[in-house]
Amino acid sequence: MDERLLRQDEPVRVLIVDDSDDDAFLVRAELGRRGVRIDYRRVDCELDMAAALASDSWDVILADHDMPGFDSLAALEVLKRSGQDVPFIIHSGQISDRQAVSAMYEGVDDFIAKGDYERLVPVIERELRGVSARRAVRTADNRIRELVNFDGLSALPNHHLFCSKVTDWLGDCRQRARAPVGAVFVVDVDRFMRINASFGYEVGSAILRQVGERLAQGLAPEVTLARLGGDKFGVFLPGVGDPAQIEVTARWILTAFEQPFLKDKVELFLTASIGIAMVPRDGDSVYTLLMNAETAVAQTKRKGGKGLRFFDRAMNTASVERLALEADLRHALVRNELRLFYQPLVRATDGAVVGAEALVRWQHPQQGLLTPDRFIPLADETGLITEVGSQVLFEACRQGKAWQDAGHAAFRVSVNVSAVQFGQPRLLETVSEALNASGFPPACLTLEITESSLMSDVESAAGMLRALKNMGVQVAVDDFGTGYSSLSYLKRLPIDVIKIDKSFVRDVSHDEEDAAIVRAIIVLARSLHLATVAEGVETREQEVMLRDERCDSFQGFRYGRPVPPESFPFLLQGVAD
Repeated sequence: MDERLLRQDEPVRVLIVDDSDDDAFLVRAELGRRGVRIDYRRVDCELDMAAALASDSWDVILADHDMPGFDSLAALEVLKRSGQDVPFIIHSGQISDRQAVSAMYEGVDDFIAKGDYERLVPVIERELRGVSARRAVRTADNRIRELVNFDGLSALPNHHLFCSKVTDWLGDCRQRARAPVGAVFVVDVDRFMRINASFGYEVGSAILRQVGERLAQGLAPEVTLARLGGDKFGVFLPGVGDPAQIEVTARWILTAFEQPFLKDKVELFLTASIGIAMVPRDGDSVYTLLMNAETAVAQTKRKGGKGLRFFDRAMNTASVERLALEADLRHALVRNELRLFYQPLVRATDGAVVGAEALVRWQHPQQGLLTPDRFIPLADETGLITEVGSQVLFEACRQGKAWQDAGHAAFRVSVNVSAVQFGQPRLLETVSEALNASGFPPACLTLEITESSLMSDVESAAGMLRALKNMGVQVAVDDFGTGYSSLSYLKRLPIDVIKIDKSFVRDVSHDEEDAAIVRAIIVLARSLHLATVAEGVETREQEVMLRDERCDSFQGFRYGRPVPPESFPFLLQGVAD
């Protein structure tokens, strides 16, 4: 909120569009009498107004309606062409109510009759608050884009943006009917954990920044460099098909590690391993290329590191393992080897456990308990996710009903829905059957859908969400911000809950930028009558800040890790029905 009118530590900058110096002076005097200091500039033609907007920043525009050769609507057009977000108020005695209403349809923010200064002051305050709120949302919007596309530690493109750039390049080659040639490198810093273990993570982060800077300085402008995560960097070399030329670039990267890295006058010597996948020989999608480059770099590291290898099909033992895991997963569905763990959802106002998120695990007969990252991507790729999701939904509803029958009548259960599931009409039938078979109330079931799933096809998503809402089920946007495209979709889609991603919550108690983003998301959600859930809450400081900002519910290790249902009831003490 812009509080300058309240504090008065600096004047409001007003651009007055009027052909009378006396009227402009009177505005300043009358506002001053009412405790509002202003700095103003008067203009009375299109050229002067455009120049004023280009040369200075303004808080408010007050425009007379009818001037010789210039009127308020023409002034409004000048403002629109400038692209600036400045409140525009008609301040005139020469305009009818019909004209004023028509002008507001064109984009005028308000109309105040000349002389009505008592009304002018609160209108200016209101508009300043409005523009400040819009700027806060835009700031959050830009920050979320940065978080989605750039690595916070190195400021390089992240995994998401790297994949997007390579995918766009491949698509462009196809559109131009041009054979794509190039290479994807995975650069893995050897034994980097010893830096963290010996000097601490702060030093490790500083060294990784130096690695990124050194590589960026030596690579050609057309080469894409990204930090893929941890101590791994990705390099995309487009337009080069000769393995010898590709190797020249890879060997330069190796030599870039020959000079020591410095931290507090301490010299640290590092080496790197590089895996290379060539386009199109080793894949025609960025994910295949990255996977094969990862396979090649793993072979390099097994040989001791400090070297490079091109991908070879003979290396692809990982594919064999994936095929074996796929076969095991098909058997797991038949043998009911999937297990559900539950993480509590806590109400912010009193700390009561009001629900739980169902999280799937796989009790593999040989490998033990597997977390979702081991098998859900495989299930997505093979189409098995539909059956996995169906089993999860049926079991979660059954367990939810059991808890309600045990005396917790209002207890809620949340279930994740994958992008593949969400894109299939059969989801509606699956949800209906699960609810009917278990007797679990639809109003107590929340389906969590990732933002990227919703944004892939907004119109289809809207239709599916409306159908789910008609069944009485609640819908939550999961991992809000990580698949970000536009905040405007929140108005278009029938959703109930925003789950603020843990990447924003992690530093919210001491990082002003993250705090501003979380604050903006909560305010935006409240204005749209949506509930908010903060994920990844681990500390009291995070909890206090989120509660102060009126976040509705919390989820995270502070309140309990995911546990089997037989271990969950102790968390139900204090649940509010």
